[in-house]
Amino acid sequence: MGHDRGVSTAHPSPSSSRPITALSAATTALFVPGDRPDRFAKALASGADLVIVDLEDAVAGDRKARAREAVVEAVAAHPSSFLVRVNGAGSPEHAADLELLATIGGGLLGVAQAKTESPEAIEAVRMRAGDVGIIPLVESAAGLAAAPALAQTPGVARLALGAIDLALDLDTTAPEVIDFARFQLTLASRVAGLAGPLDSPSVEFAELEPVRAAAARARSFGFGGKLCIHPRQLAAVREAFAPTAEEVEWAERILSVPGEGVANVEGTMVDRPVTERARRILAAVEREGRG
Repeated sequence: MGHDRGVSTAHPSPSSSRPITALSAATTALFVPGDRPDRFAKALASGADLVIVDLEDAVAGDRKARAREAVVEAVAAHPSSFLVRVNGAGSPEHAADLELLATIGGGLLGVAQAKTESPEAIEAVRMRAGDVGIIPLVESAAGLAAAPALAQTPGVARLALGAIDLALDLDTTAPEVIDFARFQLTLASRVAGLAGPLDSPSVEFAELEPVRAAAARARSFGFGGKLCIHPRQLAAVREAFAPTAEEVEWAERILSVPGEGVANVEGTMVDRPVTERARRILAAVEREGRG
């Protein structure tokens, strides 16, 4: 599932290619609070492409130790099924999270790294977690400025945007600023050969139209998927990232013209970039059908 984005094979070793591929292909990534182990199995059964057990914002400070214990138990019961979001390098909980990764790293599908601001922070996680894919969350001005370097860091599967924290750090409420950040993450990802980034979660889950609209906007900026905070959001996100019926019809019409080079399709000039976009649309449909 997910969009057609180039995925680099330069960084991962053969042993790490499977989890990195799984992370790169995902359209939906569902957070579940780390101190709610009663929800872990439900999250795995939700149909989300990825399930991220959250040790950061979703867990109160006095419950983080218990959340880490729950993660150990969950990974033992369901190896290679979960990602874990660890607290950022500036957090007093970061050292304990690194110790957790040293214990269970090989049993994880990947690590989502909160408030990532440097390649060194990624390397510190990678040293503990081993050959699993890492998703750095860009949630600050420093993280946004470092996005090109983060995308090029070994072990990184794709980038993700944390728009709420980024807006707070930049002291802005202007949506145009967050759209600029989206473009920066898409650009950094493309240059590094990564899949399109994951968009920030939408806070709505009772009313799904805002979720669908936000996902569609992220898709228009070249994003490949979206973080989710509730299972109800998953279908809306998938719908937004899937090619529309109109797009599929257009792609089939474009590719129905025989031959190579420039062609005229109903008064529109069609050349290689146009036919390549049409092929990507139909390839995405085929992947969705297999998923």
